Amino acid sequence: MDAAFTREQSEIRRTVRAAFAKGVPPGPPGRDGTAAEAGPGHDPALWSRLAGGLGLPGLALDERYGGAGCGTTELALAFEEIGRALVPLPLFATCGLVAPLITGLATERQRAGVLPRVADGSLTAALCVPGTALATALALTGGDADGAWAGGGRAGGIQARPDGHGGWRLYGEAEQVLDGHSAGLLLVAAHTGGFTRGRTLLFLVRCQDADGLRRTRWTALDETRPQARVQLRDTRAELLGDDPGADVPAALAAAGRTAAALLAAEAVGAAEAALDRTVEHVKDREQFGRAVGSFQAVKHRLADLYVRVQAARSAAYYAAWDPREGPLALAQCLEALRTVTGGAIQLHGGIGFTWEHEAHLYFKRGASDELLFGPVHRLRARAAETAGLFAPAAPAGAFRAGAGSGSGAREGAGV
Repeated sequence: MDAAFTREQSEIRRTVRAAFAKGVPPGPPGRDGTAAEAGPGHDPALWSRLAGGLGLPGLALDERYGGAGCGTTELALAFEEIGRALVPLPLFATCGLVAPLITGLATERQRAGVLPRVADGSLTAALCVPGTALATALALTGGDADGAWAGGGRAGGIQARPDGHGGWRLYGEAEQVLDGHSAGLLLVAAHTGGFTRGRTLLFLVRCQDADGLRRTRWTALDETRPQARVQLRDTRAELLGDDPGADVPAALAAAGRTAAALLAAEAVGAAEAALDRTVEHVKDREQFGRAVGSFQAVKHRLADLYVRVQAARSAAYYAAWDPREGPLALAQCLEALRTVTGGAIQLHGGIGFTWEHEAHLYFKRGASDELLFGPVHRLRARAAETAGLFAPAAPAGAFRAGAGSGSGAREGAGV
C-alpha cells in the first residue's frame, strides 16, 4: 500500500491553505465579533469564495450533482486546513453530516433538488437530532438499533405524524444543532409510529417556507462552531427517501464514522497551529536575557507536544483512508488537541489565557468537540465494544447457579 498523497490531494491541501492565508485576517476570526459571533456565524463572502472559486462544498459529491467526485481523504485534507485556521464555516454541518445521508437515503428527485445547491454553496444544511443526543445518534459513544434516542414515542424528542395529504408534520425540539440558526435546509431525525411499533425516520424541512419553525442561536463555549436550538411546532416536512423501512440508525452510524474522520483531521490541524504559534512565541520571548525556547525544560515540553501531534496525524490520515476507524482516531486527536492547547496556554505565560490572544480559541475548540462528540474515554469504549474486544458479561444468575461450592460457582460463571 502506498500511503503517500497523490499530486491532486497535495494540490487540494495547498490550495485550501493558500485561500485561508489570503482571504482570512491573521489569527482565527471572531475575536472582533464580526465573523463568529454575529449574523450567520460565518463570513458569507468567504463561504461564497470557497464555494464558487474552489468548489469546497462539492469536493466529495458526485460529479452528476456538480461535485468534484473526490472522497473522504480529500475532504479530510480540507478539514485539516480549516482546523489550522480555525475558520467558522458551515462545511461540517452541510457536507460532513447532511450530504452523506441525503446521498445514501434520498430519492433521485430529492438528490437532484438538494445536492447541486449544496455543491455550489447556495444551500447550507444542518442535522437535527432530539435534545443533546448528537453523539448517540451518530453511534460515536453509544446508540441502539431502534433509535430510541429520537423520543421512543414518549414525551420529549421529536415526533412525526402523517398529515393525511402525503406529507408529514413534526413536533419537538433539538438542542445542539450545528449551524442550525442559519441553515437553509434541516434534516430532522424524528420518531413515528407510536411507542410499541415506532421507528426513527429522517425528514427534510425547507426553512424558507416552514411553518411553526423557531430557531435560536446559543451562546456556546466555542463561538467558531455555532450551535442553535431548533423548535418544531406542527412543522411541515418531507420524508427523506421513499422507503419507510430504511435502517436510519445504521445510516446515521455510517455518517458518524465519516464525520469522526473529518473531525479528527480538523483537530490535528488545530493542534498543529497551536503548537506552531507556541514555538514562534518561545523563540521571540526572552527571560533572563535569553529566549524562553532555549531552556531545556521548554524544549522537552515542545518535543512531547510535537510527538503527540504527529501521532494524532497518523491516526487521522488512516481514518480518512478507512472511515471505519474514525471514532477511534477522533479520540486520539481530541486528546492530542486538549494536551497541546493546554500546553500552549501555559507556555505563552501570562498572555496565554487572555481574551485578546487566540490560544483560548483553540483550547475551546477541543473542549467543545469533546462535549459534542465525546468524551474521549467513551469514544474509545464504544470503539472497543464495536470491535468485539470485550467478552459479553455473564448472565445475572450464573453465579447463583453454583453458589453451593467454590468450584460450582466458577463453573456457573463460565470461568
